[in-house]
Amino acid sequence: MNSPTGPVRIEALDDAAYLSFAESARHTIVIEQTPPWDAYDAVVEGRTAWRRLGAFAGDAETPFALIAFTEYAGRGFQYLWAKHGPTWIGEQTEQRERTLRDALTKYVRAEAAHIVFLRLHARHEAPDLHELLQSITYDRTVVIDLSLDEDAYLASLSKRSRGRLRRALRDEGTVAGWEQGLTHAGFDELYAIYTETAQRDEFGIYPREVYWGMLENLGEHARMYVARRTGAGPNGEPAGRAVAWVLITIHGDCAIYYYAAGNAEAREVDAATVLMWRLVESLRESKVAEFDLMGVDSERAPTLTGVGEFKRRFGDVIEVDGAWDVPVKALRYRALKAALKAKRAIRR
Repeated sequence: MNSPTGPVRIEALDDAAYLSFAESARHTIVIEQTPPWDAYDAVVEGRTAWRRLGAFAGDAETPFALIAFTEYAGRGFQYLWAKHGPTWIGEQTEQRERTLRDALTKYVRAEAAHIVFLRLHARHEAPDLHELLQSITYDRTVVIDLSLDEDAYLASLSKRSRGRLRRALRDEGTVAGWEQGLTHAGFDELYAIYTETAQRDEFGIYPREVYWGMLENLGEHARMYVARRTGAGPNGEPAGRAVAWVLITIHGDCAIYYYAAGNAEAREVDAATVLMWRLVESLRESKVAEFDLMGVDSERAPTLTGVGEFKRRFGDVIEVDGAWDVPVKALRYRALKAALKAKRAIRR
């Protein structure tokens, strides 16, 4: 087992070395920590791929952890975010997490003096970890085991979930599947559904190009699944209209449920359930091993209660490492935290 036993050094790695270390350790890196994600970051305003780093203990030639940072530009400040990183090759203990964070903070102070804080994931709470200034995180998710065949998977669901699934599938007016030929213009229809979803459920969304940029620039690592209605709508809407969609990522043998939306009609006919079932079928056919539904509610993420109720119907909840802020410039970070708190108070 590769674990830090001496002074930790942080080294910048090129893509080949970074991936080679992970492969030699037979360790899977999540897609946000891989080179393909850089192409997506490049088209999102305010984001720039920064560096891939290895953390080495003493004179060790192989790292005990790998981490890739993207630089984010806030309003008057910059920070580095390692989404779902670091990747641990050695044992992940509370002390080793702290040792790594201390080394990363020291490295960033020397290499990027303008950075105010780091954002990364950790399993153990600690005094140097702070709740996120903006955005939300999650420390629980639902993972579907796609190695189960259809019958075994159905048997793993609750009786209530199986009943709801069967009722939804009996409605032949909803068809769903992977839409490989989606055009930039065709995405307008889907973004309108997302806008409706955000207004109804009261959450913020990015401009449309952020989602289109993910689909377009991740290439084979992104898929759009859409649910459509085959007949005319109650108010004369045309047949074939989209009512719900899910944008997923695929890397290695893992798929992640990234963004999703459903309009009022989708809720009436339970199109999201049909869409999820067809999605699971498609991923199983593609030999994907597991499907991570990316976050359900917990004490740290109470706002995910609504989506959590939906996702829990399809699999078991597991614990995952949540994201935390790690100040690099403590006074500046404290000032930002106070300013944001005051801003929220004014809004209330």
